Amino acid sequence: MQAASLSDVKKELDQLSPKAVKELCLRLAKYKKENKELLTYLLFEAGNEQGYIRGIQEEMDEAFAGINRGSLYYAAKNLRKILRLANKYIKYSGNKQTEVEVLMYYCLKVMQSGLPVRNSTALANLYQRQLDKIAKAISKLHEDLQYDYEQELAPLLSFL
Repeated sequence: MQAASLSDVKKELDQLSPKAVKELCLRLAKYKKENKELLTYLLFEAGNEQGYIRGIQEEMDEAFAGINRGSLYYAAKNLRKILRLANKYIKYSGNKQTEVEVLMYYCLKVMQSGLPVRNSTALANLYQRQLDKIAKAISKLHEDLQYDYEQELAPLLSFL
């Protein structure tokens, strides 16, 4: 079975009653955790973006507290896991400002973690890719925000 295009889905949804659309949304939420998480964001979190960001940061704090520092290999795995979680939440928001704030917080936590990022090529590359993503997202923001975020980005750039 081939999936219909987005425009076809939109046309079909326009023809359905609100009750039928509601039933479809609930059915979608049942089958995949990611759909349920996105629906939760759209219904409960989208109106309070700063609260959403704070929630992500708190979850990242807990994850950073649990990093296995015994081995650089496991520390890198934990950092990638935290980054996957952060990217998932960024994808739900779709807001460039949220992306910048969450990724900057991630880089700040990596700096504060005490892990030897400079001594590990894998960790250094991971950190550098996030800095590149932050710079790209900043370039798409309003000029005033760009200046503010570039000031916050400067100490993160000097870490490597």
